[in-house]
Amino acid sequence: MPKIRSSADLRNNYNEISTFCHDYAEPVFITKNGKGDLAVMSIETYEALTARFDLYAKLQEGLDDVAAGRTRPLEEFMQELQNRRSLR
Repeated sequence: MPKIRSSADLRNNYNEISTFCHDYAEPVFITKNGKGDLAVMSIETYEALTARFDLYAKLQEGLDDVAAGRTRPLEEFMQELQNRRSLR
């Protein structure tokens, strides 16, 4: 269940909200005048979330390449990797 706090709570209970975000690795939703305004989370949670989005984007690129026929045989790719390793 999402944790929802008011902007006044954020101002008055910052340390408590910060501790929650670090302990549970999930965002706290902040309301302003009774409406959703912000999502607050730890830096670690934010970095994990953006890393996941980056991974999803790369996976989608690969799926798009396959759908467009931009592929090559595994043997050719493996040979290229071996050639790169031998150049080091």
